[in-house]
Amino acid sequence: MSIRYSQDFKDSLVKLHQEGRPLKSLAEEFGPSKDSIAIWVKQATPPNHDQGSVKDVKRPQATREAPR
Repeated sequence: MSIRYSQDFKDSLVKLHQEGRPLKSLAEEFGPSKDSIAIWVKQATPPNHDQGSVKDVKRPQATREAPR
């Protein structure tokens, strides 16, 4: 049987982690596993496009036809 946590509860743990609390400390104090909290943190964190999370698309260069 899995435990369902409210979004407010998840958000509060994410905020505490973002303020510097380690995942292990949060898991020990509040109950969810470190892995669950890590997933919530990842879901709440927007992707950083500067680190290559979005692939650069190479577009073909326009070719010029030789004059006839």
